Amino acid sequence: MNPGIVYATLAFFFWGIFPLYFHALAEVPPMEMLAHRMLWSLLFLALVLTARRQWKWLPQTLRQPRILGSFIASAVLLSANWFVYIWSVNNGHVIDASLGYFINPLINVLLGVLVLKEKLRRAQWVAIAAAACGVLWLTWSAGQVPWIALILGISFGAYGLLRKTAALAALEGLSLETIILFPLALCYVVWLTVQGQNSFVNSEFDSTRWLLAAAGPITAVPLLLFAAGARRIPMAALGLIQYLSPTMQALLGVWVFHEAFPPARLLGFVIIWGALALYVAEGLWAGRVNRRAA
Repeated sequence: MNPGIVYATLAFFFWGIFPLYFHALAEVPPMEMLAHRMLWSLLFLALVLTARRQWKWLPQTLRQPRILGSFIASAVLLSANWFVYIWSVNNGHVIDASLGYFINPLINVLLGVLVLKEKLRRAQWVAIAAAACGVLWLTWSAGQVPWIALILGISFGAYGLLRKTAALAALEGLSLETIILFPLALCYVVWLTVQGQNSFVNSEFDSTRWLLAAAGPITAVPLLLFAAGARRIPMAALGLIQYLSPTMQALLGVWVFHEAFPPARLLGFVIIWGALALYVAEGLWAGRVNRRAA
């Protein structure tokens, strides 16, 4: 088997079971969980960079304001995405969160058109229109905009757009983002400690401390696996594997966390799934035609 497929599948599998991890830390407020995730991620990434002797990029990058500005923006988007995701899991909205990552690929396509001036084929426009209809149906049937899904999908789409045009690779880029976020996270955790509200210090359970410390590798390892897989397999294959994660999250929301999934909500998901299927099938067909022409 292609090792790239293994790497990518493992990355999306780990992302798919994230709700179990965050649910196990339900006693920790989302903002504190976010801060600990930043702190432990930087520690883990620093160990990886040190082991690989891969620090030469940092001084050069710090002298380039344009690169720093783009990574400040991506760090803000990433932290917003993390916060909303953690909050949604611990407040009974796992299915809504999974919807955000179902619609994210189509948001990526739309951002490519609006920002990068990419051209879409007719079937791709139909897929985007169908997904929009699914979101509108979910809005009408629920009586409110599916804001969790939209925030997650748009923020991660914008983050992906910035990283697509970034000057640094996955490991270095994630490290720079956590370096940027580190001072804020450290100040917040210190303030919590002074107030006697630091869950790592005050928790009665050792499991809470271990789980918080595990936030570093749990955050970084899937991203590194994803980067390794993306370099080894075609984008079409990567796009198909991508849906493993939100599918697992939706199933966990229904079967493990027993969230409501009435027929009207199911219909909205089916419309969006159909749009994704159309988009993926059209991409595979276009790729086959291009290979034959070549």
